[in-house]
Amino acid sequence: MVNVLKEIKNDKKIKINFEICVAHINHMIRKEAKDDEEFVKKYCEKNNIEFFSKSIDVLKLANTNKAGLEETGRKVRYDFFEEVLLKTKSNKIAIAHNKNDKVETVLMNILRGSGIQGLRGIETKNKQYIRPLIECTRKDIEKYCEENNLNPRIDKTNFENDYTRNKVRNVVIPYIQKEFNPNIIETIDRLSNLMKQEDDYLKNKTEEIYKELLIMEKANQEIVIDLKGFNKQEKAIKSRLIIHIITLIFGTSKNIEKVHIEDIIKLCESNIGNKYLTPNKYTKVLIKNHKIYIYRQK
Repeated sequence: MVNVLKEIKNDKKIKINFEICVAHINHMIRKEAKDDEEFVKKYCEKNNIEFFSKSIDVLKLANTNKAGLEETGRKVRYDFFEEVLLKTKSNKIAIAHNKNDKVETVLMNILRGSGIQGLRGIETKNKQYIRPLIECTRKDIEKYCEENNLNPRIDKTNFENDYTRNKVRNVVIPYIQKEFNPNIIETIDRLSNLMKQEDDYLKNKTEEIYKELLIMEKANQEIVIDLKGFNKQEKAIKSRLIIHIITLIFGTSKNIEKVHIEDIIKLCESNIGNKYLTPNKYTKVLIKNHKIYIYRQK
């Protein structure tokens, strides 16, 4: 049980009690990984914190599934966090991302040609996930550890430039700090916050327009909207409407790329009846009777 003092408006302080547990996953990539696990385990035992751990050969799993190592590692981590969440009946999962991580993510998304959503970076809160350290820089955290005589474990692979994130962290950001802007972390963080405001506005606007155009909605199956109303919208809203609909049907928009969105918009603008396209094996878009039908293919 952890006690927290919280200040309220009348300057009084109240105690808030909540329980925490620790979830640690060993990716079995580094030789030191088992030592890291033992370090966390002993810390939890010393401080009477419930501890959960799991070892998964991420490299082997990535090769088996023909997927990227980083992508596979992320998936097994978050799957394990969800598993512990359910097992302990917790309501939040706290992730240790900091402001530097957020800025690195924004820069990586810029390099990939991301839109506004990618410039948001890492969210402070996302459903059950919270990131209490997201406004702290890596230097802030290191300084805190030093001042409080803490001896954290360091992942040596963070200094190896084999992955895009590490190159951004160890090469790109230090170069920008030296040659262009020593405060680049704070600068990009401000950009990220501005993009979040813009993106939130456009999301709300898209949902409003979607409700106006909606003719029929079958959860996880099919959505029908008005063709004429769709064609009256600006292209940016059209793109967002398509992504919004795909997400409602599939729970994600990862199976729809920019080229697919462009093709769907062109199909709608042609305004010719009984025309359709299949941007991928999961999705079909049909224009019929002045309506747009978007549905999951069996």
